[in-house]
Amino acid sequence: MSAVAEIRAALARTLVDEDGDEVTLDLGPPATEDEIAALEQRVGGSLPRELREVLAVTRSLEGPLDVIDFLGLSGGMEVPGIPAALELAGDGFGNFWVGDPTPESPEFLPVFFACHDPPVILFQSPSLGDFLREVFRQLTPPHESLIDVVHDDRTFDVWGSDHGALAYEDAVAAGGALEAFAQALDHREYLIYDLRHATPGEGFAWGRAGPRADVHRHGHQRIFAVDQRRPTGRLKRIFGR
Repeated sequence: MSAVAEIRAALARTLVDEDGDEVTLDLGPPATEDEIAALEQRVGGSLPRELREVLAVTRSLEGPLDVIDFLGLSGGMEVPGIPAALELAGDGFGNFWVGDPTPESPEFLPVFFACHDPPVILFQSPSLGDFLREVFRQLTPPHESLIDVVHDDRTFDVWGSDHGALAYEDAVAAGGALEAFAQALDHREYLIYDLRHATPGEGFAWGRAGPRADVHRHGHQRIFAVDQRRPTGRLKRIFGR
C-alpha cells in the first residue's frame, strides 16, 4: 500500500503495544505550501511523490515511535553518506530513522537507520510506505516488525563484521559504477559498500576508523566508501547532536 493508505489503514484498526495498552494515533495538520517549499530547498530538490502525498494529509504522526515528523523539522542532522538526511523519528537514545531524498528516487523515499552507538548506517525500507507498514506492525500482535530487527539485532551484527565490503581492487574488478567510484577516490584505503539492492538491516560501519572518518557516496546512488585511515583534525558534528 501507499504511505497514505498505510496511515488510513492504521487509523481504522486498534493498535496496541507489547504490554497490551492501546496506542492512539494523532495526526498533525497538513503541511503548508511554504513548509513544503522550505523542505525542498533544504534537501536540494523536489520531494518524492509519496512524501508529498503524506504531507498533503499530515505533517506529523504521534503515537508510534513517539512521533514521526514528515517535515523533519529538527533539521541540521549530519548523517555520514546521506547529505540530505530527513529526520523522521528517533529511538530516544540519539539514533534516528532518516529519509534519503535523492533524484534517483522521484517516487519513493528510502529510509535508513542512523546509529551512533555503534556507529553504523543500516538500510531500513525502500519506501516511506514500507517504513510505515513496519512501524504499525510493531503495534499489531504478534508485534513482529523489521523496525525491531534492524534496531535491535542488526546494528551490532554490522558493526562486528565487514560482510559485503569491497576492497578497492574488488570494486575495480566488478566494473561499472563500482569501478568508476573506486577509481575516483583519492586513495585505495577505503571499504566500499554496494547497497543498491540492500535488504533491511544491511549497511556499513561509518565509525570503525574513528568518528572523523570520511564517508563518500557515488553521486546519488546507494554506493558508499568509508575511509579506513584514522583522520586528524576537528571533530565533525554528527547527527546534529
